Amino acid sequence: MSGKIGFVSLGCPKALVDSERILTQLRSEGYSVVPSYEEADLVVVNTCGFITPAIEESLQAIGEAVAANGKVIVTGCLGERPEVIKARHKSVLAVTGQADVAGVMASVRAVLPPDDNPFTRLIPLSGARPEGSSRGVKLTPRHYSYLKIAEGCNHQCSFCIIPQLRGQQVSRDAGEILYEATRLVATGTKEL
Repeated sequence: MSGKIGFVSLGCPKALVDSERILTQLRSEGYSVVPSYEEADLVVVNTCGFITPAIEESLQAIGEAVAANGKVIVTGCLGERPEVIKARHKSVLAVTGQADVAGVMASVRAVLPPDDNPFTRLIPLSGARPEGSSRGVKLTPRHYSYLKIAEGCNHQCSFCIIPQLRGQQVSRDAGEILYEATRLVATGTKEL
């Protein structure tokens, strides 16, 4: 095993899908995911930055991870505002934005290099496969799954920060969406 990772996932269903992708990549590279900060070599916190209570919850979760473990990588929507995180938690090792699986993995590898295993070298690095083509770890009960069909929003509503956090709308390829939906149904998903 390459190392033990603690993981916290906060926020909306889109963030949950991002967490599933990060966890899948961690496991595929030989890292194990552990349930407590104390037994982890490193903690990844996937944050929410949408409304003030969610920002506070994210900052509190980061603080708990820093206090209990000391080695923390932050990702997610609040990661799009690194100055907010660094102002409160200067000791975090890295901050990446939302849906940045490759950035999280690069940060994890920099702090906790993976074991040199010839079998894990055969697995494509994150970003080498189409989004959603290899779902892997699920954080929802077996009977339902979230299927991300687009990211971001093109509207600039005065009351909403989504375009600043998640970017402009980018839709996934219809074929990729159908492929992922078919795979999810084949593995027991009843509700998408």
